[in-house]
Amino acid sequence: MEEEYDVIVLGTGLSECILSGILSVEGRKVLHMDRNQYYGAESASLTPLNAVFEHFKRDVPGDVDKYGRGRDWNVDLIPKFLMADGKLVKTLLATGVTRYLEFKMIEGSYVYMTAGKKNGKVSKVPANESEALKSDLMGMFEKKKFAKFLSWVLEFDKKDPKTWKNFTEETTMEQVYESFGLDKNTIDFTGHAIALYRDEEYRQRPFIETVDKAQLYYSSLTRYSDQDKKQSPSPYLYCLYGLGELPQSFARLSAIYGGTYMLGVPIEVEMDEGGQFVAVKSKEGVAKAKMVIGDPSYFPDKVEKCGQVVRAICIMDHPVPDTGNANSVQIICPASQLGRKTDVYICCISSAHAVASKGNYIAVVGATVETDNPHEEVKSVLHVLGALACDPFIYVQDLYRPTDDGKQSKVFITRSYDATTHFETTCDDIESVYERCTGEKLDLEKLSSKLVTPDAGSF
Repeated sequence: MEEEYDVIVLGTGLSECILSGILSVEGRKVLHMDRNQYYGAESASLTPLNAVFEHFKRDVPGDVDKYGRGRDWNVDLIPKFLMADGKLVKTLLATGVTRYLEFKMIEGSYVYMTAGKKNGKVSKVPANESEALKSDLMGMFEKKKFAKFLSWVLEFDKKDPKTWKNFTEETTMEQVYESFGLDKNTIDFTGHAIALYRDEEYRQRPFIETVDKAQLYYSSLTRYSDQDKKQSPSPYLYCLYGLGELPQSFARLSAIYGGTYMLGVPIEVEMDEGGQFVAVKSKEGVAKAKMVIGDPSYFPDKVEKCGQVVRAICIMDHPVPDTGNANSVQIICPASQLGRKTDVYICCISSAHAVASKGNYIAVVGATVETDNPHEEVKSVLHVLGALACDPFIYVQDLYRPTDDGKQSKVFITRSYDATTHFETTCDDIESVYERCTGEKLDLEKLSSKLVTPDAGSF
């Protein structure tokens, strides 16, 4: 292995595999390594079901057969959905990786609102003006105000001054809400379940940022409408057989374009006296490169802890109550509804997505840790799911970010996966790493033109 590469990538999580695939398509010589024997790292899917109990150091129950065939289970450690018109889907299309994957729409987008009640209520997020007028989230007069607001959002065009309603680039989202007279609950589900913000800081930022996010939500609803132009049930997609399929598919792309893969090898990063990356040592030899990309676990001295995420994996034999028996849903619990600083997320998938045995469901509750008792932070919303088939698998993960941009050391580090159940923040980080290590912004159209096969693939 005494070779020199353009870039060495450490870790086979989704972020690292996407970067490896993109750089390989662009013609760079890539060596991709992982100390694990499997693809996915933190974004792996566990299979069979016994592996889930073993991973969380719990005894496999004697009646495990009641959950059906173990090999039918693929349990994500970092559960997330794809926005149908979002960055990850556009990357999949631009690289042709869709040819290796199968996708299914998530059947519902919901929000959890307490409205002063102890246990609150799960309600569907209005998908259009007609649904807004029928929604149980608002009273009659509020419905009309929200419908008017939504109509303006969908018609807003940054290039057309006629659509700005006397707002300016400095106008905050808070001022826009006030202009339309929206109440607290409407603002909550708009900012958190539609624009997908995690906290309240966005309200003091320029309104255009929020409108862009809301338009992404609604463009994702119509991105893959059926032949009758019927709107999709949600803006989210999920790949069959678990999210572990995603990093493997991008690894395949990298290999097709010359990428070299090595799994299950001990890794030592070598730096020179000036603190710049030189090479990676393993039992196979020394590999030199111009730069290295990797997840935080490979560079403990170059990252800082920036928080924690707590997640609860729950196994059920029924759909989430009050969701119309949907096989899959996304439920966002806005922070202020729970007396928190950041949102709590619930995603549910099922045997319909080839991740569980027939008739079974997997729901995952995720939250940014805010207290000294993170387990209670997710347990506080478990009642939304109804009865569980067994005790939830609750785990806490530290979040890390790089302490510098890597331009001097030539060490480019990805960020840990946050609590959100969509990939938009992950894609933002991938774009950031790409720009820092190449000096250019990621251009998907230019990337697509470099594919050997002219058809980049489709859903």
